[in-house]
Amino acid sequence: MKLSAHPIALGVALTLLASVFACVVAVLLIRRMRRALTEDEFFTDTPPDPEQFPLHAYHAVIQELKQQKHELLSAQQVERRRAKTSENVSAAVLSNLSSGVLFLTLNGLVRKANTAARNILGFASPAGMNIAQIFRDASLISASGSQEKLAAKVQASLREQVFSQTVESQYVTPAGEQRVLEVTMTPVSAPSGEVLGAACLINDKTEMALIRRQQELRGEMSAEMALALRNSLATISGYAQQLAASRDPELARQLAADIVSEAAQLDHTIGGFLAGPRAAKAAAGA
Repeated sequence: MKLSAHPIALGVALTLLASVFACVVAVLLIRRMRRALTEDEFFTDTPPDPEQFPLHAYHAVIQELKQQKHELLSAQQVERRRAKTSENVSAAVLSNLSSGVLFLTLNGLVRKANTAARNILGFASPAGMNIAQIFRDASLISASGSQEKLAAKVQASLREQVFSQTVESQYVTPAGEQRVLEVTMTPVSAPSGEVLGAACLINDKTEMALIRRQQELRGEMSAEMALALRNSLATISGYAQQLAASRDPELARQLAADIVSEAAQLDHTIGGFLAGPRAAKAAAGA
């Protein structure tokens, strides 16, 4: 009997064939899925190619650069605060100095001046002025009597970078006040050692010069006083010897009168000599 002639047998055969086909298809699908999963795991474990992720690397570099920029800005701010603090301390120290200080460039231009320098020189703001304008006709005080100008001396020191010498000068302020200045030049150098300019230290020696001059005058007066005293004593001694040897009453009276006159003259000279220190002390006390 043929299968085609029996409908039930034919249905069973077709069902069995469909089941076998479905099983084969399922096995093939399972294998394909396993292969796909294995390939995904392989690509996941494999290090990424840099060319496949350029955007991620770019962002990482940008973040690193931003961090470095932030650190650099922080370091610059700290350095600026430190420099500002140092500048404020230096300015406070200079402003409280009794000596004048000018900061000069190598071409003789005044960059800064402290309060004492402005008071001594008589300028409200010497910054920006040339050293020739400030010292003008000021001349050096020299034992040889030379008339060398202070401005020329300072400019030569800047030009030749020789700053060791201290000089004294006669100076006249813009208001016409006569002063004696002591000027010392010291170099101002960069950390590399390059000379950037000079600091000009200025001391007002007017009062000391006046005292020194008064002492010199007192010395001259002392010598004149000693000579006058010796002459007066010699004259009085001569009159006394004549008086002792004289027997003439009239001559004796004349010699006595001459002795009194010479003694009065001597007392007047000594009184004038002693009046000078008393007047100076009174003026100083006032």
